[in-house]
Amino acid sequence: MSRTPSILIVNDDGITAPGIARLIEAVQHLGTITVVAPDSPQSGMGHAVTIGNTLRLEPVDIFHELGVEAYQCSGTPVDCVKIAQDIILKHKPDLCLSGINHGSNASINVIYSGTMSAAMEAAIDGIPAAGFSLMDFKWDADFSVAQQVAREVAERMLASRLPENFLLNVNIPRCPAEEFKGIKVARQAMAQWKENFEKRIDPRGKDYYWMTGKFVNYDVGLDTDLEVLKEGYASVVPVKFDLTDQEVKSWLKSSWKI
Repeated sequence: MSRTPSILIVNDDGITAPGIARLIEAVQHLGTITVVAPDSPQSGMGHAVTIGNTLRLEPVDIFHELGVEAYQCSGTPVDCVKIAQDIILKHKPDLCLSGINHGSNASINVIYSGTMSAAMEAAIDGIPAAGFSLMDFKWDADFSVAQQVAREVAERMLASRLPENFLLNVNIPRCPAEEFKGIKVARQAMAQWKENFEKRIDPRGKDYYWMTGKFVNYDVGLDTDLEVLKEGYASVVPVKFDLTDQEVKSWLKSSWKI
């Protein structure tokens, strides 16, 4: 690439989250960075967009020491990608990086993730994108390994001729640098959250419900993102947004005769 690459950075934990600052630090040498992120945490928002409410967009000066232009948006992570292109950038960036998320987005989590939905929105619009998640929910988590992974993946993306609508879900294990084994391409594990809703009573005597539950992995494969992460590798899962099940499509045509 003869010109300086343009990189859009977004997240779902909010513009003040440590993870997004660590992502900026990891890739700031790779191009001109613009940050557009929610003004408050938006975890679990998935691919939601703002329709019935106004959107606010304000410049913020929290990454001035990194020389990065940044904005906070009152909308969802997907809103951030949309408004970044239409209002701020005026053109498609060469790369969209989302994260670094506080917590895992491996397996079925990709469906709920605001981090990955922001990256997916970029990919839908033809921008190569990747979402990065560290398997540590703590606000003061050690992002050093995650920064290493984000830097390498971003460098490889910029140096490659990528397929159309390129999108990666990258998860990084929580481990010391000396125990990190590297990066592996994997597939999404078959797993799900089994939720329960606890009935509780608020101070005014009214009922409310609190979601609890556990994560259940049904997959025994050794090539899944969950297995790779358990072994100490970062998992890289290529993701697509065409949700057509081709096998079931064929079955329907032959079985239902339609």
